[in-house]
Amino acid sequence: MKRKAEFLWALAVVGFLLGVWEAVVRFFRLPPYVLPSPSRVFLTFGQDFSLLFYHASVTLAEVGLGLGLGAVVGLAVGILTFYVRPLRRALTPFLVGSQVIPVFAVAPLFVLWFGFGIWPKVAVAAMIVFFPVAVNFLDGLRSLRPELVEFFQALGTPERRIFFMVRGPAALPFLFSGLRVGATLALVGATVGEWVGASRGLGYLMIQANARLRLDRVFAAILVLTLLGLGLFWVVGLCERLLLRRR
Repeated sequence: MKRKAEFLWALAVVGFLLGVWEAVVRFFRLPPYVLPSPSRVFLTFGQDFSLLFYHASVTLAEVGLGLGLGAVVGLAVGILTFYVRPLRRALTPFLVGSQVIPVFAVAPLFVLWFGFGIWPKVAVAAMIVFFPVAVNFLDGLRSLRPELVEFFQALGTPERRIFFMVRGPAALPFLFSGLRVGATLALVGATVGEWVGASRGLGYLMIQANARLRLDRVFAAILVLTLLGLGLFWVVGLCERLLLRRR
């Protein structure tokens, strides 16, 4: 009942903001190339649904590959930095630096290195994803109580079994927290990569529509990106609930 009330309140807030937006556009008679009304955006969304769906499928494929690649690298870095203490100090500046460098600065380099295909966007998305996954997974590995590990060590349990029996399961909630953040950020990274150089994808569609002053199509693409981000966040949360039922 509480969730239903929260959902209704969220719908009410969104409806109110859309109403204010519509009223402002109509009252000031703003042209569509300056600010389209929500009704015009939803109309464009319906008319261009097949076009938006095609470009969204490309962006979603880039995000999926980037999320998978970034998660694998993040897991590997998290495990290495946990077990190899000197490596933790050596990799920390690179971990932080990977997030300090603006995406717009590295996206053109990836285009030069990997061409105009799908892989530059995948690389940008993976670079953004790997930091939250690595940091959260490392925090999860370090969160285990020392006395529990000492108990297994006293029984002569090898470290590999301790990792799969205790450390890994204890770090899974932290891992999914990083994946939830990474899933939404990967969408941003893929879109930025498409802005820099692409022939398909929602980012490419937004650039083309903006050049033609079709802001209604730009907002329709933003709406699709929003729905994709919410969907990815929900899917990761669903996977967490299914895998960690006895959390």
